[in-house]
Amino acid sequence: MGVKSLIDIARRLRKNSTDTERYLWRYLRNRQVEGVKFRRQQQLGKYIVDFVNFENKVVIEVDGGQHADNSSDKIRDEWLRAALLTPHPNPLPQGERENNF
Repeated sequence: MGVKSLIDIARRLRKNSTDTERYLWRYLRNRQVEGVKFRRQQQLGKYIVDFVNFENKVVIEVDGGQHADNSSDKIRDEWLRAALLTPHPNPLPQGERENNF
């Protein structure tokens, strides 16, 4: 998959965010959290991550049930760690995320 198609996919994902992603973005945008700048649906290598802060090397993935025990996600996480970025673990157990947002 080429860079151009990943950019198009990222744009589409920004326009079609999930409810949880929109909710979280309300708090991450405009440096509202400790003055830290986050970007959303950002291309990193051959992946598109939900939220990233380059300065502190933090990635936040808002994964739903389709990502539970997914081997592709494990490969992505290993790649992100190797690229010196830390995927943030889901803060709530599966099933509770949807109920709290």
